[in-house]
Amino acid sequence: MESLEQIAKELKTLRDCVRWGVSRFNEAGIFYGHGMGSALDESVYLCLFAVYLSHDFSDEYFDCHLSHEEKMRVLGLLQARIVERKPAAYLTHEAWFAGLKFYVDERVLVPRSPIAELIENRFEPWVEAERVDSILDLCTGSGCIAIACAYAFDWADVDAVDISPGALEVAEQNVQAHDLADRVNLIESDLFDEVPPRRYDIIVSNPPYVDAEDMAALPDEYLHEPELGLTAGQDGLDLVIPMLQQARRFLSDQGILVVEVGNSQHALQAHFPDVPFFWLDFEHGGEGIFLLTAEQLDEYQAMFDTA
Repeated sequence: MESLEQIAKELKTLRDCVRWGVSRFNEAGIFYGHGMGSALDESVYLCLFAVYLSHDFSDEYFDCHLSHEEKMRVLGLLQARIVERKPAAYLTHEAWFAGLKFYVDERVLVPRSPIAELIENRFEPWVEAERVDSILDLCTGSGCIAIACAYAFDWADVDAVDISPGALEVAEQNVQAHDLADRVNLIESDLFDEVPPRRYDIIVSNPPYVDAEDMAALPDEYLHEPELGLTAGQDGLDLVIPMLQQARRFLSDQGILVVEVGNSQHALQAHFPDVPFFWLDFEHGGEGIFLLTAEQLDEYQAMFDTA
């Protein structure tokens, strides 16, 4: 097998490196589930990152010759993606969500929720945006949902909750990077346990929802993510049901609850067959996210309480 030094001598341009990465990724059968959809997308991203180029430059740069040092950085990053099977975001320590850049490491999940589209649309038509004064993000992880909400509703207060001290350290780093310490309040709590008594206009959550069967079948890339941020019991509902039981006490009368449950959608519907969960559609793809209004939570509270 050729060494990276030997391979570097054979490659000349950035385009050559991208092509090498695509070929090796396809050969290795790596998995794409953390924001990029193909070997080409991921190879381009990692190559540009390695040579400090943004994604909005001219295509002509792909034909520029790289120095030996640049080629070694590129090849080292591509090789690490193959050998370590880490998501690209953990190799670069950056991820993008709702058009915003975030620091990430293995204390948090890689941001990838379609909830970003809801935030960019300011949750309309489900709320009147100008009437939203307070937002709660449960299971905040990197803080990406809370911070994106703070941008979308730049007059509102945002509380961001997580049970993991490590995740909150990452979220704090992102809050500081976006200069939002005066508007995004981080709270260490198991769901609502330590949340101060108040009413929120929007409660939004991308909680752990992976069931036992899916956990056992996850590709290697997902095993680098914190298990605490993924696993949610036999049916994937260990956090969602308590959330449904408690949310109304923290929701304003005109408020909405938005929760991502992914593949556990069918288990949730089977558990509450009479509850009319509204399953949201997304222009850019994604599923398994429901919305309930405060009025609906009132109507079905007895069902949730007896679950």
